[in-house]
Amino acid sequence: MTTEKKSYALPIAMMFALFAMISFVTGLSNPLGVIVKNQPGIQNWMSQLGNFANFFAYLFMGLPAGIILKRKGYKFTALSAIGVGFIGVGIQLISAMMPYEKGQDFLPIFMVYLTGAFVSGFAMCMLNTVVNPLLNTLGGGGKTGNQLIQFGGSLNSMAATIVPIFGGYLIGDVAKAMLSDATPALYIAMGIFATAFFVLLSVSIPEPHLEKKTENKLTKDKNSAMSFRHFVLGTIAIFLYVGIEVGIPNFINLFLTASQDLASGAKGMGVDAGAAGTVVGTYWFLMLIGRLLGGALGAKFSAKSQLTFVSTLALIFVIAGILLPTSVSMNMPVFKADISFGLQTVPLSVFLFVLCGLCTSIMWGGIFNLAVEGIGKYTAMGSGIFMVMVVGGGVLPLIQGVAADVTVSYLASYWVIVVALIYMLYYALIGCKNVNKDIPVH
Repeated sequence: MTTEKKSYALPIAMMFALFAMISFVTGLSNPLGVIVKNQPGIQNWMSQLGNFANFFAYLFMGLPAGIILKRKGYKFTALSAIGVGFIGVGIQLISAMMPYEKGQDFLPIFMVYLTGAFVSGFAMCMLNTVVNPLLNTLGGGGKTGNQLIQFGGSLNSMAATIVPIFGGYLIGDVAKAMLSDATPALYIAMGIFATAFFVLLSVSIPEPHLEKKTENKLTKDKNSAMSFRHFVLGTIAIFLYVGIEVGIPNFINLFLTASQDLASGAKGMGVDAGAAGTVVGTYWFLMLIGRLLGGALGAKFSAKSQLTFVSTLALIFVIAGILLPTSVSMNMPVFKADISFGLQTVPLSVFLFVLCGLCTSIMWGGIFNLAVEGIGKYTAMGSGIFMVMVVGGGVLPLIQGVAADVTVSYLASYWVIVVALIYMLYYALIGCKNVNKDIPVH
């Protein structure tokens, strides 16, 4: 047993690194969205199109990624994903290097940027499809496999904590920033992809679930994961959850960095991008803390209880944040780029939105556990369907952006989050019940 664990140490470390990479590349859409927002003719909803393109790719790649994984294995899928990710970030780098001057038509550059974000989304979907089941396999399943996934998720949150801080530091004065100011971050992302590719290429990865060519495929099951009502409702919950997780920090960033004296459009607080990045980074840091707490308390409280509690708490935070006047401010503790804490003056509303990170941290695991409970052999395909529904991380923020433009208020746009959280609470209390126990699952 000791030898086996030692032999899997490097692949486990690689999966941890890929977990962090997923968050790093996905998180770049946040500071890049701030830059895009400040270009001529770009509205709030358009600033979320990069994020939307990234997550929209999941809609197309979720099921194919599962098929590739089944037929080609973990290593081939992961290497392919890294290669695609390198290309996607490279396209975004091209958009950042295209010559542009203030007043010039930004649309051609914007389209190249969106193409890069879309291609990157394919890679992130494929990596997400690989890392969870592979870590579970490397850990031997059960509690050890779950523990490895929790550690990977914590590194994912850690990377998400750093990206907005790091991005804000690189961007500098957001009012004057151009996409070219993001080139250092994009070069770093490409470097991480290249390093991960060559290291993973040299690593031996177990392939216990690789499909055998001799398997009998003549019989077709009339049922599927979608035959279970609680699973179908769970896919809707995942769709909304990812939108909640992404939308809350994205619009904190837009609200804080938008000017206070705009002639038209939603007004913000006029905070420097670097300072706003520390606030957003603290949201992701609280997600890290929440995941660690969720793992520690997981043996004592059911997924149903945890999801009910955090959905209720998040509703209280968001509704209070919407209703509070922005003139009520506080010195909020923030997680800074030098791995230390400091204070940043923000409206109390923003602080309450940031606290939602503690709630969103454990929602994915809770929804997934409740949705696949009792579906047995359909769990594998169910995981692929869940990857498709990650597209909610692009759709919901886009809707929130439209709400911000229509209401001319960033705070009012959070009513979109409230509606999604109400559904989460419904699923935790009622929707998660398995009413299809008559379907054979073995």
